[in-house]
Amino acid sequence: MRNRKLGDTGLFVSELCLGTMTFGGEEGMWGKIGSLQQNEVDTVVGKALDEGINFIDTANVYAGGRSEIMTGQALKNLNVPRENVVVATKVFGESGTASANSRGSSRFHIMEAVKASLKRLQLDHIDLYQLHGFDPATPIEETLRALDTLVQHGHVRYIGVSNWAAWQIVKAQGTAERLGLSRFSSLQAYYTLAGRDLERELVPMLQSEKIGLMVWSPLAGGLLSGKYSREMEAEAGSRRLEFDFPPVNKDRAWDCVDVMREIAERHQVSVAQIALAWLLHQPVVSSVIIGAKRLEQLTDNIAATQVQLSEQELAQLDKVSALPTEYPQWMLERQGGYRRDQLK
Repeated sequence: MRNRKLGDTGLFVSELCLGTMTFGGEEGMWGKIGSLQQNEVDTVVGKALDEGINFIDTANVYAGGRSEIMTGQALKNLNVPRENVVVATKVFGESGTASANSRGSSRFHIMEAVKASLKRLQLDHIDLYQLHGFDPATPIEETLRALDTLVQHGHVRYIGVSNWAAWQIVKAQGTAERLGLSRFSSLQAYYTLAGRDLERELVPMLQSEKIGLMVWSPLAGGLLSGKYSREMEAEAGSRRLEFDFPPVNKDRAWDCVDVMREIAERHQVSVAQIALAWLLHQPVVSSVIIGAKRLEQLTDNIAATQVQLSEQELAQLDKVSALPTEYPQWMLERQGGYRRDQLK
């Protein structure tokens, strides 16, 4: 298990991050995603730590807060030294009593939510505190000042965002620099072979601004796990049948799976490991978030760190998963070519 810098910080995180969406789900959406109980959570967290994962990601809305509770309790049950683990959680979604101010990125909500998360996690600080979405109702400056207060007071070490557009992140970074506030260190975003949309605007921005990338749903909600094909899109009891998310261009996904199967057979590994290995070969990626309902799933995913794809295999995967070229990309490529050549 390799460690990588998180963006332009001095913080090193494992290339795989343990996701906790499968912890504590009961009824509704969270129950469909996962319903691990505390003893099972302890086993999963222990296995991840034993394999070198030092990064755990949760959110205050996962399973109505139960995911944070179970994550914190697992760390306590396993007697994990605080400095041995990087704990990330998120704020934005509706929490508490569903009042007008129990959601979003206002100073009001952030200050209340962080106290609740710290209590559930049984921690005195959060290593990475992320905005789970973009709040159109709150000025960015208000949000940034609230987050900076948390950093200055020691409740939070680093801040990040999830599911923001490139222009929103750049605007926030510029505002933070102008006001002398803490800047975002990471973006948590959806990225898979079957969904490379962020390569249009987000990846160039991340590289330019030196922001780390945490990948969520690297198997496209299980679609790239190898369990599905054109002939069998979902099986009874599968997450994809119960919760068809994230949206995916299925034709492109099946084309990718066909090539992934060939490569997986060549390496004698699972299709899921090829999907994860491809992400781990992308220079922009800091850490890939993996979650599991069963220990064997976690073990299989962790094994992806040992898969080395050849240049030819990466080219095959790149070709089958390539996005259609859109404006202004095709014009940028056309006009900037001779200047790029001068840099070689």
